[in-house]
Amino acid sequence: MAEDIAKHLAQIDSPPSPTTSDPDSESPTRRRGRPASGKTTRDGNHVQSLTRALSLLVEIADSDGGASLSELAHRVGLPPSTAHRLLKSLEQQGFVQHDLQRALWHVGVQAFTVGNGFLRNRDVVEIARPHMRRLMEESGESVNLGILEAAELVYLAQVECREVMRVLARPGGRAPLHCSGMGKALLAALPDDQASRMLTGTASRKGLARFTDKTISTTEAMQRELAAIRQRGYSIDDEEYAAGLRCVAATVHDEHGEPMAAISLSGPSARMTDPRLRQLGDMVARAAQTITRAVGGRPTR
Repeated sequence: MAEDIAKHLAQIDSPPSPTTSDPDSESPTRRRGRPASGKTTRDGNHVQSLTRALSLLVEIADSDGGASLSELAHRVGLPPSTAHRLLKSLEQQGFVQHDLQRALWHVGVQAFTVGNGFLRNRDVVEIARPHMRRLMEESGESVNLGILEAAELVYLAQVECREVMRVLARPGGRAPLHCSGMGKALLAALPDDQASRMLTGTASRKGLARFTDKTISTTEAMQRELAAIRQRGYSIDDEEYAAGLRCVAATVHDEHGEPMAAISLSGPSARMTDPRLRQLGDMVARAAQTITRAVGGRPTR
């Protein structure tokens, strides 16, 4: 289907004769530099037209409430006449729709169908892995990926660093939410009432389980911690789960802006010093946003 759409777009988007008044037409001088006929020219037209049409579709998707023809043409750098021809072709295929009353273009149902196919088949581990490896190279520390399951953190994958002293996290292993970097990042991404219920459900009469003398052990203190994480943009496990181990983490969000996973940098406190924590935190927050976009999610502020 994509090839048929590209051919159709190329026919619509192909430059008219130089004798016409279309502002997007090419001069004879420019056209002499191209082959008069042949596969290269047709393929080039197909690719150019498809790229232009996809650029228009992306701009419409990014516009809350729709976008006008003049706005779209300006954003992608096309003459309005060319943009209109491409939009009409996308409309015929169901990828966009036109609100005649308000003269605005919106995403069509076919775009939703194609996007939903990606969401059904996405594998967050495979999508995240190259970004995790890049983050490991940039930071020099081990990178972990985890999800929230039954009020616990479950490790999905790890890219180990090259240091002799490094933290190992076995895929499938579990950790408490309230004292792990990724667990706290996921809690902070939940609505207050949901995070509170989860913390209350895991707390005993004596409070949250203590693993070190730095573990946050009351729900009141944890609520303050979650507020700080939301403000900061990443969480910190300051030797709260294991003595001598530090971690910074941030959340990966799905298409609804809800937490679907978390990514972290972990290492010994001897390397992850106070001056370095903020730098590593900013790194992991950027990586989480990148992975969010890669999985088709909605990045948060």
